[in-house]
Amino acid sequence: MSDKNKKIKCVVWDLDNTLWDGVLIEDGEVTLKDNILNIIEQLDHRGILQSISSKNNYEDAMTKLEEFGIKEYFLYPQISWSSKSQAVKEIISCLNIGANTIAFIDDQNFERDEVKNSIPEVSCFSADEIGDILDNELFIPDFITKDSMRRREMYIADYHRKKVEETYQGPQEDFLASLNMNISIRNARDEDLDRVVELTERTNQLNTTGYTYSYEELKLMQDSDIHKLLIIGLDDKYGTYGKIGIILIDTSNEQWVLELFIMSCRVMSRGIGTILLNYIMDMAQTADKELYAKFIPTNKNKMMQLTYNLAGFKVFEKRDDYILMKNDLTRIQKIPEYVTLVSELHEYEEDGSRRIYG
Repeated sequence: MSDKNKKIKCVVWDLDNTLWDGVLIEDGEVTLKDNILNIIEQLDHRGILQSISSKNNYEDAMTKLEEFGIKEYFLYPQISWSSKSQAVKEIISCLNIGANTIAFIDDQNFERDEVKNSIPEVSCFSADEIGDILDNELFIPDFITKDSMRRREMYIADYHRKKVEETYQGPQEDFLASLNMNISIRNARDEDLDRVVELTERTNQLNTTGYTYSYEELKLMQDSDIHKLLIIGLDDKYGTYGKIGIILIDTSNEQWVLELFIMSCRVMSRGIGTILLNYIMDMAQTADKELYAKFIPTNKNKMMQLTYNLAGFKVFEKRDDYILMKNDLTRIQKIPEYVTLVSELHEYEEDGSRRIYG
């Protein structure tokens, strides 16, 4: 991510003399800093996640956060006597987001230096800068979508999924079946384009090319007869994941070319990528088209190359700026019975049951 496009996805707060005035373990009574509640609420409204890295007694600090009525805003709080850098690394791991999208705020120079030295990609801010962060471009997303406004809610639902998954005894497929997943797929509409732009800019791991498009470019492709711009949604028994994926297909020639395939990292290990690719493969076969896919390898998107490989895509040609892969459409897998796929694409409506039941 270039500095120009860099946006903060998560703010990690220190507590003592940062989020509140005073040192909890020494003073007992502390008070929230001026305007801090408004800042927390505004960041949350913008879809920026928040967590805590504090050297304190866990129970005491969480009790105080609950008294202030702000406990619910913080995901995976790391409150212990371990190093701040270790805490930030744990938050990064739990949220599965890049270190370069983390902002760490602490009143102590030593703590900021310790984090910066261990994780150089993290942006560090002093407590004196708190009053300015809402106006800092790093903290202002290009769009505030419905999905971004409920991002914290969706991460909390994901937390509960992970807790169940960690203790689940049995095959992975049985766990997936227990989720009652519902996938929706349809052509992107005007109201989806902000979210499409957001996904192209925020998603690095489950992204086949890294292409980004402006709203105007997406609008042209949405309206064109030679592109299919599809938006994917996912829900399960724990709640909604929101709009979690994009598929862009160039249909201008006799062959279909997957220009872009993106999925939110929150659906990693759910098998959604393979299901969607087989769906597209079936569409291409039904339309009597050959199917190709562009892939640009990065140091973060190996998972998507594996997803293509598992779906039967093989390298067809290596070009200067991308790899062209081809699927011979001889091995199209059925949609698992434990997944409900609702399609609004007219290509599928005419023959919607064939893929599910073979």
